[in-house]
Amino acid sequence: MTIFYEDLDVGHVEEFGAYEVTEAEVLEFAERYDPQWFHVDKERAEAESMYGGLIASGWHTASMTMRLVVDNHLSEAASLGAKGVRELQWRNPVRPGDVLSVRVEVLEKEIERPNRGLVVTRTETLNQDDEVVLSMVSEVMYALREGDSR
Repeated sequence: MTIFYEDLDVGHVEEFGAYEVTEAEVLEFAERYDPQWFHVDKERAEAESMYGGLIASGWHTASMTMRLVVDNHLSEAASLGAKGVRELQWRNPVRPGDVLSVRVEVLEKEIERPNRGLVVTRTETLNQDDEVVLSMVSEVMYALREGDSR
């Protein structure tokens, strides 16, 4: 069943996911996109970083979050893409071996055009200890079920 703008209510919460973070993935992402030493040098990160070990890039955390959102919601939605992110915070480091899940809450809705509405959500990514590791507020466009197709 396709999820349209009309199917989402302010206050609605969805929770999903079980994404296991691997050391290989942390290193691969960081080496390619964010090669700061505490993301790519395990020994130095253990010896010198305030984190006490290797951690995932925040951008990697955001990417893993997006994967969970797409797999568990957007793949079934009449999503038209996002307009942006109002707020993005990395609250706690993500480490190899962590298992991530996501909680998405609808904060606001407004019809923008005859064929689409804007849905503002707060997405929180949590680790296996229910600690929030990422929080973001984003603006996503959804097609209206009965909207003009122009």
